Amino acid sequence: MRAEKIRLTNMSISKIEETVHRSYTSKPKYSEVMPGVPEDYKQLKTLGDLLKVNYKHVTVEEQLRGNLVAKLKAGEHPYPGIIGYDDDVVPAVNRAILSGHDVLLVGQIGQAKTKIAEAIARNLLSPIPVVRGTVTNDIPTSMPEEHLAALLADKEVVRTVPEFTVSRECEDIIRQDKLETKIDWLSGADRFKYILSTPDISVKDLVGQIDAIKIAKKGVELYSMESYSAGQLLQARHGILCIDELPVLDPRKQVSLLSVLQEGRFTTGAYPVVFKPDVKIIATANPIDYTHSGKIIEPLFDRLKSHVDTHYPKTVNDEMLIIAQETRVADPKNVFLPVFIVKAIAKITQATRAHHDVNHDKGVSVRMAVHSMEMMIGEAERTRSIIYGIKAVPRFCDIHCIHQSSKFELAEMEDTRENRRNVLDSVIDATLKEVSLEYVEKISPEQIAKMKNEFAKNKAFQVSQVLPGGKKADTSDYESQLTKFPALKAAVAETLSAIKDEQKQLAEQAKQLGIRTDSIAIQDLNGEFTAAVTEVVLEGLRHIQPPLLDKKDNSYALAQ
Repeated sequence: MRAEKIRLTNMSISKIEETVHRSYTSKPKYSEVMPGVPEDYKQLKTLGDLLKVNYKHVTVEEQLRGNLVAKLKAGEHPYPGIIGYDDDVVPAVNRAILSGHDVLLVGQIGQAKTKIAEAIARNLLSPIPVVRGTVTNDIPTSMPEEHLAALLADKEVVRTVPEFTVSRECEDIIRQDKLETKIDWLSGADRFKYILSTPDISVKDLVGQIDAIKIAKKGVELYSMESYSAGQLLQARHGILCIDELPVLDPRKQVSLLSVLQEGRFTTGAYPVVFKPDVKIIATANPIDYTHSGKIIEPLFDRLKSHVDTHYPKTVNDEMLIIAQETRVADPKNVFLPVFIVKAIAKITQATRAHHDVNHDKGVSVRMAVHSMEMMIGEAERTRSIIYGIKAVPRFCDIHCIHQSSKFELAEMEDTRENRRNVLDSVIDATLKEVSLEYVEKISPEQIAKMKNEFAKNKAFQVSQVLPGGKKADTSDYESQLTKFPALKAAVAETLSAIKDEQKQLAEQAKQLGIRTDSIAIQDLNGEFTAAVTEVVLEGLRHIQPPLLDKKDNSYALAQ
């Protein structure tokens, strides 16, 4: 009986070895939908399924290149969500990927450097099959044939070379579950590892360490595979490691990245094992640190083969689209962003960025525009939407709330809160003048004369954050006031029509880029849109030559 059991065991071991050998040496039994991805990959749920189809893994470099080539052939944008870089940054990144380079993105704060790295991972990395429950993205068929066969046969693994292929946790799972070992297909986004360089990051954080706790608890040997705890490099295996602000890492930590960039491998201290993370490194740097000698050690500087310069949006339209894309709206169906408000925020940000008193080395992030837009929405909700149960539609009178979200430094004068407030106030005033005149200059001289007569009779038009656009309990709402100013009402209606056309154009552009348009598409707004446009017209009438109106406190009256 015992002899028969031994024969059966030997037969099963032989069959396992034959199955593994056939899978490793035979061509794949599938067509690829992406580099390294079988067409029915979601149906492959176990290690046995992978072996049946003779699954073959492809490297990160092959995935990036293959998927980029496919997207370029199909005329697709490789990086949805990256706006304003089509003529320079995107081609440069594409060249780097096609060349198989690791990349250093050089640019000021808020220039989408990290977003580019995320977009590369999300759109150009193929899904890969990893053993469920492993933290180092262990692909079971990436280990040597003899290694996998030994695990499935529950035999001791003979390591002919001191090389890490899968974690000890992965080995234990395969020993236990055999061909039924569960597989998860991990997306590119899930294999994006982000590190913000700070002085307290250690070499051990990057490359891993011998874990004294494991040695004490499990009684494993000092240099056993079980004693090793993976660092960031290995946790990013088969993916992209983004190192933000690389120059902040001190030279000793930068040295630990050299062998990965040069040879695709690294070791950790005296640990006698070679690790091959199969990772693409994308680092970022500020231009000041990039050009400062010694901030990035020369060998590392040289091995990051492609250096790509980023920049702020070159056009107001690009900045507007970024605002539309990135602004977080808690209740999109209850918010409407007029195109002239988005334009004003974009122009304020660009004017601040270009202001002679602002520190140009530090820059002014696109996040200033995004956060300011979010602040405007919150202000419209706080002052009107919640109280009156109406949609939140920001107006010019809400604009000064953006002081709370505007972040920049001064260079030509003392960098105090008061000075920053004064600079921003001057930028806001100039921008409201520019934006409002853009619409009001289309009003005919005859209409201007009629409005002058109306203001001579009715004295003033009240504007306020707390006044609703349509008629509510208070008769001083915008629509009620407009009934006393027929010529102004006609000018508002004419301006509103032109703005609606511009609003549709913005929404269409956003839609083409895959941006949600809930908050910028034309809606039924119960007078709130009209109120916002009324403020545009009134503000513009202050700045025509000669000025028709003056503004004092919350009142527009005939200029003296």
